[in-house]
Amino acid sequence: MSGGSWVNVDVYGNPDLPGLLILPGVMSDAQSWASVARSVKAWPSVSVVNRRGRRPSGPLTADYSIGVEVDDLLRVLGTIPEPVSIFGWSYGGLIALLAADEHPVEHLIAYEPVIPPFARHALSDLKDAAAQSDRGRSVEIVNVDISGFSAEHVDVLRADKGQWKALCELAEPLHAELSALDASHPPDVLAGKVERVDLIIGQHNRSIEPYGTSFDRISSRIPTARIHQLDGNGHLAHIEAPLQLGRVIDATAASV
Repeated sequence: MSGGSWVNVDVYGNPDLPGLLILPGVMSDAQSWASVARSVKAWPSVSVVNRRGRRPSGPLTADYSIGVEVDDLLRVLGTIPEPVSIFGWSYGGLIALLAADEHPVEHLIAYEPVIPPFARHALSDLKDAAAQSDRGRSVEIVNVDISGFSAEHVDVLRADKGQWKALCELAEPLHAELSALDASHPPDVLAGKVERVDLIIGQHNRSIEPYGTSFDRISSRIPTARIHQLDGNGHLAHIEAPLQLGRVIDATAASV
């Protein structure tokens, strides 16, 4: 990669055959998607991008923006067998949609992609937490103030020391990533060059802030998209129901 950073890609299945490329969002890394990658059967290979800002990939760098993320994805696409389909989750979903305008793909899948003004109200508090290097506070903000979980939910997360440490590490680039999202200006029509777009939303988030309303803003910009619902789930299906999510992703491949 250029600009003093790099990204790693984990590959499952046959690395010489084109398949599915997965692009995670914030508070997530390639390892978080390993169970989903292993559960997907409709493609001969599944590649998972470990975006910059999470180990063993490189740092965000001072010039970080959503355009940098798009460039990273385009470079990955140039180094692996051309994927049949690209899947993006949350922030990764928007990055994939924007990249598709520069590198048309046959099939794009996005699970609850986000779009401005998502999380705008929390940026000031996230900036303060980042300035104080208080990663734990960033984890609290993303769970309570953005995602709408309770303080008790955060207490449960904190009680698992290994899990809490991992979440704090993933929170390191959080303010920069959500600031880059907020500064982006997605076009009125997205994925216009993609042959097929499948959008997935968790049942618990249908038309509910913040993920459901963001999903609605995205889907209105892709009038030809096919909409799928993941029953009994919300935004964290890759953690809470990876096998079920894998089956829904597989189902989107039926008419590709």
